[in-house]
Amino acid sequence: MAPWHVCPSTAGPGCQPYKLINPIQPVTEPLELIDMTTMLGRGSGHLIDARGLTKLYPMEVGFGARNKSFLSAVEDLDLAIFQGETLGLVGESGSGKSTVARLLLGLTEPTRGEVLYKDQNIYSLPRREMRKLRRKIQVVFQDPFSSMNPRHSVKTIVSEGIRVQDKEAKAQRVTEVLGLVGLTPDVMRRYPHEFSGGQRQRIAIARALAVDPELLILDEPVSSLDVSIQSQILNLLQDLKKRVGLTYLFISHDLSVIKHIADRVAVMYLGHLMELASKQELFSNPLHPYTQALLSVVPTVGKREAERNIPLKGEVPTPIDVPNRCRFAPRCFRPVDQSWEEVPLLKQAEPTHYVRCFNYASLSEALENLETGP
Repeated sequence: MAPWHVCPSTAGPGCQPYKLINPIQPVTEPLELIDMTTMLGRGSGHLIDARGLTKLYPMEVGFGARNKSFLSAVEDLDLAIFQGETLGLVGESGSGKSTVARLLLGLTEPTRGEVLYKDQNIYSLPRREMRKLRRKIQVVFQDPFSSMNPRHSVKTIVSEGIRVQDKEAKAQRVTEVLGLVGLTPDVMRRYPHEFSGGQRQRIAIARALAVDPELLILDEPVSSLDVSIQSQILNLLQDLKKRVGLTYLFISHDLSVIKHIADRVAVMYLGHLMELASKQELFSNPLHPYTQALLSVVPTVGKREAERNIPLKGEVPTPIDVPNRCRFAPRCFRPVDQSWEEVPLLKQAEPTHYVRCFNYASLSEALENLETGP
């Protein structure tokens, strides 16, 4: 794909064209053909790679705050995102999804572990290099209105990160990215409160695209939108991925959205990565009890009686001072003695399927062994 230019061929010598620097080339072969033994980021082709990433928040508890405890937001995360793919990150509230996003963006210092962007540890970069890196990793938030300055026009919001001195070139670049997200140039003089939720999200995406990113972190980008608007934004994101060659980390708790847009899916629970697989494998044959329970409650047209919901007991445990055991054990319907004594490691169950469980099983086997209620 050729870089973008904003100056027409008839422009005079005073025109300063804006050019994409090192644009990503779209992936030309199916992601399933990649050697998935490197799925956790130990091979070529990955854009960003988290290794042993952990974030613990110290807390003072007890009378007089004499005791120090730790809240485990994310712990021992090994995860890679390949160039040109969409990785879906799912889990219920409090599972650590947004913390992962902040760690990958470099907005939060990890307790331990590292994040490699093209084999460079982002936390060891000088401040100047880190500023350059931030242009390559952009984020789109759940609520676009709260992420925009209400006093700024669309032109100001979108052009804020564009480093072009020429005003005409900057305006042309804004027009260009607005066109990419389906908005006309006449919106540049308007303000955020004058748009619908879907239009504001398009503006947020245009703002991210304006600085030529390689990776977009999408943190619940459609959860606050109507279903019809959700489909428009999802289709827009897929179209931009093909046209611009973007890579996505798509964070959501909506499994139907993840099934629509993701290439691979990572499932988190209480700060741990529980399962990682291609979209086809995870939705057709989940292996972890937590993933099986999540998928069992997704509404499906023509769902058979045999494919009943898998109930989970209790509530999500506190993430403060988590015991040395499987984090899902208190709610699991297939626990073993080892689940209460050790922390399971993420291991390869199938060539393209990773799971953190001592007693994982196929969905059919799990349903057969599940005790039926009265």
